[in-house]
Amino acid sequence: MTSPPLINADRLWARLMSLAEIGATPAGGVNRQALSDGEIAAWRRVIGWAVEAGLTPSTDAAGNLFLTLAGRNRAAPPLLLGSHLDSQPTGGKFDGAAGVMAALEAVVSLAEQGETPACDLIVVAWMNEEGSRFAPGMMGSEAFTGERGMDAIRAARDADGIAVGEALDRLHQAFPDVPHKPLGFAAGVYLELHIEQGPLLEAAGRTIGVVTGIQGKKTFQVVVEGAEGHAGTLAQFERRDALAAFAKMATVLHAEIGTIDAEIKFTIGRVTVMPNAPSVVPSLVSFSIDLRHPDNAVLDAAGARIKALCAENTSPCAVTVKPLVDAPSNVFDERLRASIAEAAREQGHSAMAILSAAGHDARHLAKVCRAAMIFIPCRGGVSHVEHEWAEPADIAAGASVLAQVLRDLALSQ
Repeated sequence: MTSPPLINADRLWARLMSLAEIGATPAGGVNRQALSDGEIAAWRRVIGWAVEAGLTPSTDAAGNLFLTLAGRNRAAPPLLLGSHLDSQPTGGKFDGAAGVMAALEAVVSLAEQGETPACDLIVVAWMNEEGSRFAPGMMGSEAFTGERGMDAIRAARDADGIAVGEALDRLHQAFPDVPHKPLGFAAGVYLELHIEQGPLLEAAGRTIGVVTGIQGKKTFQVVVEGAEGHAGTLAQFERRDALAAFAKMATVLHAEIGTIDAEIKFTIGRVTVMPNAPSVVPSLVSFSIDLRHPDNAVLDAAGARIKALCAENTSPCAVTVKPLVDAPSNVFDERLRASIAEAAREQGHSAMAILSAAGHDARHLAKVCRAAMIFIPCRGGVSHVEHEWAEPADIAAGASVLAQVLRDLALSQ
């Protein structure tokens, strides 16, 4: 006799597409940035689905959303699963959202089958994973795990000068009936499903990625200070041109840091020039650096070298290099990885071990509890773009594997 399906694949897909309507862009993507009106609307829709299924919503000081199915032992450390609801300004339908919707479907399906878990099951949507509106990203999971204090988080501002604290207060005011949990309660396990955001699964023809860990990441904000001058009258030898100094730094950094080895990822992704006028010598350049590598020793050495190279190539200007993120590579729980691989095998899905090149909230949860991730393919390996795409069958397969691992953990205690 065939066992009943672990999830409702049609419902999962329909809800994922419904969620994508919030913040939809003309090109078919999603612009639903952290703590925006779009994310508030997404909360309302997701909370509605959860309450309809008997889950209880709550939040915390960091603006994380929790949806709880009560277990037999309410005092036992809960099992968390989820991802994030915020997107890039020109993001896609699946990054983050697929993980939250798969987690909700896995928990709701378990409840519908009449099963009561041994401990609470909590679907979570972490605040500001992307870092597109407020930098740096992963504020919610960092606050939850105690890696970043709320004072620093609330003080961060977006490009319009709005502070995270203001936006958080506005979010909470929109949900006056949603109770608050203490920040950083104990968790027993954390599971996260996500699109790969890379090409390896698709290239190998595999459906499930058993994520071994996440490569390390460092980010920096660099400010080059020079002096303004008239483009038509100031002699070249007299200039303190911040843009010229930046160009020299960027060339040297790409040449040295960007060629360390085949696994290094070096990016200057955002550059701001002031006063940004055609006939004025630039007085200030602010730029971001994103550095990643799976080997922490290589990452640390490269990070230290960045500071030195900037200092060596700034003359006649001044430079300040401010570290923002320092996230070492991590390894996920071996037993959970084995459970994911076994669930994929039992369900007939091809699987492979894979290292995550992108960062995820699971990196931080892995420091405080057993944690693991499930990857599914995305078309062309592209993400953070409006044409980001994952096949319905792959979404369903990943959610079904998640549901089986969840079921085994929740009912075996």
